[in-house]
Amino acid sequence: MAARSGKTEPMDPDQTYAIRRDLQRTYPVMVCGDGIYLHDADGKRYIDGSGGSAAVTSIGHGAEEVVEAMAAQARRLAYAPTHAFTTEASEDLAEFIATEWAPRLPVPRPPGPSGAGSGAATCDTYRVWFVSGGSEAVENAVKMALQYQRERGQGTKHLLIGRWGSFHGATLAALGFGGNTGRRRLYAPVLPPAEHIAPCFPYRCAANGACPPCDLSCARQLERVIRQVGPDNVAAFIAEPVVGATLGAVAASPGYFQEIRQICDRYDVLFIADEVMTGFGRTGRNFALDHWGVIPDLIACAKGISGGYAPLGAVLAKPEFVGEVRSRGRSFVIGHTSAGNPLSCAAGLAVLRYVRDHDLVRNAAEVGAHFLERLRDLAARHPMMGDVRGLGLLLGVELVRDRATKEPFPPAWQVAKRVGTATLERGLVSYPGSGTVDGALGDHLLYAPPLTITRSQVDELVEILGESLGVVAAEIGAATTA
Repeated sequence: MAARSGKTEPMDPDQTYAIRRDLQRTYPVMVCGDGIYLHDADGKRYIDGSGGSAAVTSIGHGAEEVVEAMAAQARRLAYAPTHAFTTEASEDLAEFIATEWAPRLPVPRPPGPSGAGSGAATCDTYRVWFVSGGSEAVENAVKMALQYQRERGQGTKHLLIGRWGSFHGATLAALGFGGNTGRRRLYAPVLPPAEHIAPCFPYRCAANGACPPCDLSCARQLERVIRQVGPDNVAAFIAEPVVGATLGAVAASPGYFQEIRQICDRYDVLFIADEVMTGFGRTGRNFALDHWGVIPDLIACAKGISGGYAPLGAVLAKPEFVGEVRSRGRSFVIGHTSAGNPLSCAAGLAVLRYVRDHDLVRNAAEVGAHFLERLRDLAARHPMMGDVRGLGLLLGVELVRDRATKEPFPPAWQVAKRVGTATLERGLVSYPGSGTVDGALGDHLLYAPPLTITRSQVDELVEILGESLGVVAAEIGAATTA
């Protein structure tokens, strides 16, 4: 294999014009992918265990149906100005998401000529606004929420409430709503004001130390904060149904999001679901909140919507949001250069059709259950695996120094990064994370392979992880006894 540019040799940071995410590393050159595998310029094969960075590559690499759809769209129309036109690609994808993927919204049926039918229920669905990625989706969802509050006469509602340990994007505003302290620290002076509550984190429950069973006190913390700052000041609450990058696939306890929904309704606070990582089948349901049967007001999504084939994200908004703004002769004050890009939308439609046609949501649930079981089996042999968690094919492993006390490793040891490096050397791309416990302490690994992965491929992945954990455990043991 050879890269088209001829740059096939790993280049250290002093030999490249490109700015890389890690300025200290020498990166292999990736040249192609097929299915769940990636191949570098030296011919080495890797399992795409993280699904990109992360949970992006929902259908794997090299799907011809998607490539053909993108080529056909590029021949017809690659770009159109959204201030002047719409496109078939964006309209078709919006309809497909609204009718086949989005949660169904019960609405009152208008009364008939004689009043018959009044109060009966029918169904409507979300409206869709396209953006370029997850951070942009979150920012647009928040802007839409704030404008909706103002349009309906609730102009004092301006605050967002998020959760510590969350990640909603890398832009400044999204960092402000999010609770990833490590990423916030450098930019703290310029982040927008926002309130935060504790996450629902069963393994490290801060409320009673005995979760599960859960007393939902972490959910009721939202009500306390709303009362403290004043309900007339709170516009929206934002949360990931399964906290991915920052906490390592932490799903909320049963009843948590039902309680959150009730609190939001009680105080006229909008609920924004960040499904950027969890949407479009990743957790074994269309959207992760389907596990709780909860309907949010807005959904921010990206990643799996286009499977990494093109940059794409979206905001799903309840129709009354659009209606409220439109009825006043106005439009949402949003818009970006690549919003509704037809090439990206064509890729998204092909990817989501592929997920549907290959029954990949079911595969995520069934193979994900096998993956979770295999990780738990592995944990029985590796004491440094303190917790295994997640839903579907979004799974995490928390690494601890002492399983009995849940004591984390010292941050200076960089244990998750070392395990991630060890798996990469053995042909598995992991997604290591740190600061799991409180933003400073804690290590975890996140796994979100393509939804096409099979049980035998999961077994291959787990075998590499087990070998890598053994290597790092031996290194740590040798270092601490030296």
